[in-house]
Amino acid sequence: MSKTPKILHLHSTFDAGGKELRNVRLINEWGKDVDHAIVSGDLERRGAAQMLGKKARVSWPKFPALGGKPTPGRLAALAKAMAGYDLVCTYNWGAIDAVMAHTVFADAFKLPPLVHHEDGFNEDEANRLKKRRNWYRKIALGRTAALVVPSATLEDIALNVWSQPRTRVRRIPNGIDTRAFAAPPKRDILPGLIKHKGEFWLGTMAGLRTVKQLDMLVRAMEWMPPEWQLVIAGEGPERDALLAEAERRGVEDRVHLPGFVAEPAKLVGLFDMFALSSHSEQFPISVVEAMAAGLPVVAPRVGDIGSMVASDNGPALVDAGDEDALRKSLTRLANDPALRKRMGQANRQKAREEFDERRMIERYRALYWGLMQKYPRGQ
Repeated sequence: MSKTPKILHLHSTFDAGGKELRNVRLINEWGKDVDHAIVSGDLERRGAAQMLGKKARVSWPKFPALGGKPTPGRLAALAKAMAGYDLVCTYNWGAIDAVMAHTVFADAFKLPPLVHHEDGFNEDEANRLKKRRNWYRKIALGRTAALVVPSATLEDIALNVWSQPRTRVRRIPNGIDTRAFAAPPKRDILPGLIKHKGEFWLGTMAGLRTVKQLDMLVRAMEWMPPEWQLVIAGEGPERDALLAEAERRGVEDRVHLPGFVAEPAKLVGLFDMFALSSHSEQFPISVVEAMAAGLPVVAPRVGDIGSMVASDNGPALVDAGDEDALRKSLTRLANDPALRKRMGQANRQKAREEFDERRMIERYRALYWGLMQKYPRGQ
């Protein structure tokens, strides 16, 4: 390992999603101790970059396209571009060709160890994993030093579907600065939107994508008491469709889409209840943030959500895709402030005990530095 380690991060996009924000948090934590090179397959989607701290040492190198047919020539070009670093980190299916390139050409180009991170699946694999992709993953992951997953669900898939050895798979749950979410929020944190006295906010933070099924939350507002507002923080292609659905349902004055929020700790405390409606999740960091803020969580039982929330919150969870059950759970909690308080307090305690970011950061540092010391550059 060189005096200042050089780590290459390969993302299909670097928009502000869960894996990107975790990546940013680690980069900011390590500051000037590491030189980071970040590749976004889509140069127009690098929204998470605005969260990088002033002390972070980050470059954006030119890199071969992450997408395309996995021909030998293209894989060789990807492998050649990975040389000269101390560690390569790849993220999700969008970077899997780089993983394959590393497996095939690691010896030829004397490549550093590679850690692949899998955080979940897009719409095309939300219902069922694709057999051809599973086959490709099995081969591509053949030379990885570690496969990191945040959830027990993904750990099971890695071991039993992708046939990865137990020694390679590392489950590192996502963590946050739980204490930051306890600070009293300002009611005017969002431009053009103020929380008024007597209002209650049903909130969520999610990319405005089809898999998130946010239209279910919009329709649920027809049944919520009139003092409740829906605030969906995030950006994405479904924005216009959600606004149109709110207008069709006559709740457009109670549905707010303020866009991406750079500092969720300043917003989540304004919510009175947190909701997810996704058809597919693994270990959603937004749920941990809501728990740390002392909120009850209404969400589908997908991924690890059932084990993430406190046992008191369990009855508020519903089956994925059951819109009627979701609506009933939301309205029940909206009309029972004592129940909301009890669930929220239990969630806050569990978040602080199990999901604080210090544990996550320590585990990533131990993994990355351990590999860089074990496989010094060029050896």
